[in-house]
Amino acid sequence: MSVSLSRWELAAEAIAVKIRWFGILFGYVLVNLGDAGPYQAILNAILALGVGFALFDTAYSIHGRVFLGRWPLLISFMEALFIGVLCFFHQGLESAFRYYYMLSLICCAIRHSMRVTYATWALHSASYFLLYLALPPEQQATLPFVLTLVILGWVTWASAALSMLLKQVGDYLSRLNAALEENRGQLEARIAERTCQLQEAQAHVLHQEKMAAFGLLAAGIAHEVGNPLTSISSLVQMLQRKDHDAYTKEKLALVSGQLQRIQTTLRELINFSRPASTVRTRIALTDVADEALNIAKYYKRTKGRQIDNRLPTDMPAVFGIHDQLVQVLLNLILNAIDATDVGGRIAIDANLDGTEVEIAIHDDGVGIAPECAPRLFQPYVTTKKHGTGLGLFVCRKLVADHGGTIEFTSIPGAGTTFTIRLPRAVAPAYDEMVLQKTVTV
Repeated sequence: MSVSLSRWELAAEAIAVKIRWFGILFGYVLVNLGDAGPYQAILNAILALGVGFALFDTAYSIHGRVFLGRWPLLISFMEALFIGVLCFFHQGLESAFRYYYMLSLICCAIRHSMRVTYATWALHSASYFLLYLALPPEQQATLPFVLTLVILGWVTWASAALSMLLKQVGDYLSRLNAALEENRGQLEARIAERTCQLQEAQAHVLHQEKMAAFGLLAAGIAHEVGNPLTSISSLVQMLQRKDHDAYTKEKLALVSGQLQRIQTTLRELINFSRPASTVRTRIALTDVADEALNIAKYYKRTKGRQIDNRLPTDMPAVFGIHDQLVQVLLNLILNAIDATDVGGRIAIDANLDGTEVEIAIHDDGVGIAPECAPRLFQPYVTTKKHGTGLGLFVCRKLVADHGGTIEFTSIPGAGTTFTIRLPRAVAPAYDEMVLQKTVTV
């Protein structure tokens, strides 16, 4: 018996309910304070029926529905009958209740389509015509009858046209509002994207600044230690040229070996601290892994962990920047060391998958908590007390710059595996030709 309301229909229904209540109150005032004639009780009873219908209509409107909304012409028929009877028992063709026809048409126009409005006009005109026929001949005033029908037609046209215009404006404003909401959503998405890009750029710059500062510090230490070390090494070599007993020769040889070890460490430190190269060349993954492991062995937590380098020597080369790939592997190895306890195991594997080379760093450490996994590659996200939250973010950035991907799988309490996929290098002859052309240019 009712239908749901749209936003426009809900507003129109609220207006129609107010108009209906105004008409009923006006009717009671007219009947009880004006000249109602001998039929005052009948008119009050008829108005009481109108009050009942208005109560139903109001209750449905409050719940966002329309009473008898599926049959609007049934409502128009009941209103036509209701108004015609009121006019018959009041003052006939010149009764003030004939203005109810106009109120009914206005309510119909703002609630229903133009077709329903004109059908309602036809019902009201028929009701008024039947009232004309039902009255005695002395009360059949032709001029008021014709004038009322003309006014009903004019009200019908005006209210239907105005209602249609308001509906069109409402639809247009709704489309504009929808477009504004869509544009606002797109703008917010772009702002969020630009903000994320800015944060990532800031994080990358901060990481690079820290690496540059570390490089300067390492270079300074290597220089300050290298000079006295060279002097000590020269003195030891001079002493070894002289004749000594076996015990002294053994100790001098031991000192010389340890000096050589210190010099090797300094060379590795200098190589690590040198300005990063941006030249892309063919790179052997075994060389990258060896250099990363040589640096990682000086990390204080490496002691007590077993690191297995299982990279095949015949793995295809990749095309990229050597220092950046070393930085990626070193960061993942250090993370694996931090994730394991003493006695933990770390394995580095590689295999060929079509046109891509896969490198996997696996550890049997504590794993990654599920709530941290979705944000692991975001800047400033870390699970370590001493971490900066930039390592994995930079790793993903560097791997992406090489046309590759990095992902991980982890089981809390059982370990984590990070997998890097990089495209294979093209044919050597083509690489060398490209490099030669680049140098020439």
